[in-house]
Amino acid sequence: MSTDQPTTRGIAILGSTGSIGTQALEVIRQQPEALHVEVLSAYRNADLLIEQALEFHPNTVVIGELSLLSKVKDALFDEGIKVYAGEDALEQIVEMAGIDMVLTALMGAAGLRPTLKAIRAGKDIALANKETLVVAGELIMSEARAAGVNIHPVDSEHSAIYQCLAGEVLNPIEKIILTASGGPFRGRTREALEGVTKAQALKHPNWSMGAKITIDSASMMNKGLEVIEAKWLFDLRMDQVDVVVHPQSIIHSCVQFEDGSIKAQMGLPDMKLPIQYALGYPRRLANNFERFDFMNYPQLTFEKPDLEAFRNLALAFEAGNKGGNAPCILNAANEVAVARFLADEITFLELTSVVEHALSRVEWLECPGLDGLLDSDAEARVKAGEYAQQLVR
Repeated sequence: MSTDQPTTRGIAILGSTGSIGTQALEVIRQQPEALHVEVLSAYRNADLLIEQALEFHPNTVVIGELSLLSKVKDALFDEGIKVYAGEDALEQIVEMAGIDMVLTALMGAAGLRPTLKAIRAGKDIALANKETLVVAGELIMSEARAAGVNIHPVDSEHSAIYQCLAGEVLNPIEKIILTASGGPFRGRTREALEGVTKAQALKHPNWSMGAKITIDSASMMNKGLEVIEAKWLFDLRMDQVDVVVHPQSIIHSCVQFEDGSIKAQMGLPDMKLPIQYALGYPRRLANNFERFDFMNYPQLTFEKPDLEAFRNLALAFEAGNKGGNAPCILNAANEVAVARFLADEITFLELTSVVEHALSRVEWLECPGLDGLLDSDAEARVKAGEYAQQLVR
């Protein structure tokens, strides 16, 4: 039997200063024999990017904001680390020979182009950017199949499904069940959501996440985006994807097979586990993460989601069923709406109004290519922005 140790896997982290990126670096810090950093990128958090580069010493770093290039270059000049800036640089960097896997942890639709470039360069993808599949799921999955590239989901729910499907290649899925915590406003009626504040919406009961995804969780748009992502990741119809509210966030999602049996993946709500599973796949790497104890959770409960109170989830199902560029419009408008809500310009319930407005105003395209999707994304942002401006008090 060979005693050779597997070589470490070179990881490019797109969005290394965000919530997923920083947790990915925590994972890599614990796994020096299995994983190493080849590329780090950030949009404008130059200070943290420099700090990360000095610790992990990647081959290359990319700062998105062009005006910060000199600052990063000067700080890393003596380290032998290549430094570039801008979106074009990021798209070129993902093709580097030393990269084995690209973790796409960029926020929103910004992850689409570099993910496509990485796929076409034959790089496996650890996908933490659900918007990439929401906007262009058919295109991304088609390109991945053509390139023989694996896409390993990082979202806890999709990671759970991925893990449940291990060894089940010959067994068709009857449906999948995505679990949702319900967010900070679980159980409230639509009327009771009038006047909720940004501070309240940012207090997620179980998960520590960035501001945008936390607001999406509070409005349940995040679960809607996950439904569309799951359709593409696992080659399903929309009617094969179900959502169940599970406040404890211990069962991360389930698969029901054609014989009626259900497999579920369980664990504490800690994003480092699905991140590590994606980066280390197919190996399960030993770690010192906190372990789940059944005695600490004597009751696991489940509820039906309230689609009247949380219209964003209903809108996502409608857009997923309609197909074409509808999910792209949904996502773009939601990004605008969340930004306006975080800026205290619109109310919580107006998040839904902005998205509905864009869906009704942007022309539906049945079979858009990449250019059509990018045009739809841009138009939806304009329509959503104009409508949100009308709502500003």
